[in-house]
Amino acid sequence: MNEKTQTRLTLQNREIILVGTAHISRESIEEVQEVIRNEHPDMVCVELDAGRLASMTQQDSWDKLDLVKVFKEGKGFLLMANLVLASFQRRLGLNMGVKPGDEMKAAIDTASELGIPFSLCDREVQLTLKRAWASCGFWSKNKLLATLISSAFTTEKIDEQQIESIKEKNELDSMMGELAEYLPEVKRTLIDERDHYLAAKIWASQGSRIVAVIGAGHMGGVVAHLEKISRGEATIDTSNLEQLPPPSLFSKLAPWIIPALIITLLIAGFFKSGGAVSINMLLQWMLWNGSLAALGTLAALGHPLSILTAFLGAPIATLNPFIGVGLFAGIVEATLRRPRVQDIEHLATDVTSLKGLFRNRVSRALLVFFLSSLGGAIGNFISIPFLTNLIIK
Repeated sequence: MNEKTQTRLTLQNREIILVGTAHISRESIEEVQEVIRNEHPDMVCVELDAGRLASMTQQDSWDKLDLVKVFKEGKGFLLMANLVLASFQRRLGLNMGVKPGDEMKAAIDTASELGIPFSLCDREVQLTLKRAWASCGFWSKNKLLATLISSAFTTEKIDEQQIESIKEKNELDSMMGELAEYLPEVKRTLIDERDHYLAAKIWASQGSRIVAVIGAGHMGGVVAHLEKISRGEATIDTSNLEQLPPPSLFSKLAPWIIPALIITLLIAGFFKSGGAVSINMLLQWMLWNGSLAALGTLAALGHPLSILTAFLGAPIATLNPFIGVGLFAGIVEATLRRPRVQDIEHLATDVTSLKGLFRNRVSRALLVFFLSSLGGAIGNFISIPFLTNLIIK
């Protein structure tokens, strides 16, 4: 047994063999296949959910993508996060000649070949991302977006030896420590919660001998949780990890703060200096807000009508907390430049480069949505002190 990547546990007369993998490692694929063939367990558990398995095995998984619906349901940022994470792993995988998750698929294929049942033991990825996003405060959300974007477009080359070193404990401890320090809320959701979830699902799987294939980063946490479960110190009930946390009072009030500030400033300007000054303040705010939203859309190479829509729609969206600033521009872009078949087929590959990102109509519509939202938000932050200064004069 490879002590760096495998752990064998005997708990309550059950044997659980954990195989820690790097998700873009050719060596991990070979190791997973070898362990399953040699151990021939009663059950094979894999760190996948049904959605990710479908995206790996169904060629038409993106064909059902409706961008307009995504924007209307407020899932634009969630889809962007999905694509950025996928592009980062895919680019690394292309360097290694493998695709992200190939070792999990190899585990399923090997189990099926040998007639061994398998179970999907990971939490649904959309729920994990939603919980991670909901757990972040304002600054943490910005740090998370910045980290995702910088990771997606890093030009650093990683060789196969570095990929394999990811599975070594000292490397993992360092990485987890950095993540916990930089974004403790995200680390808790992406790592700690899923350690518990994976352990619970592995324990709940049938069979007295189980092989569980998990990312190496989860190895220590899953072992600890399995031992606690076997001693009765932890439960296999994961219902609390499958719900979104209730929003805090601040998160409920936050969407109303900017509209309230702007309206308060306009009213204050009216009572202090009259209607002409108040109207001038309104026009100045609309100019800042609309212009920077339009500039963001232009930076995304949006359609001219998308740029105009961003300019006109940003002030309306700002005053209505139920509408995202980028909603209008994103919908117009997706409508005027409807994704083609090749855009859907090449999406996963196109988002690995800046050229492909702008060429693909799906990713460009998402850029329009994101950058128009960012521009409108910057416009509001600039305009508020500007309007305040007009009143003080």
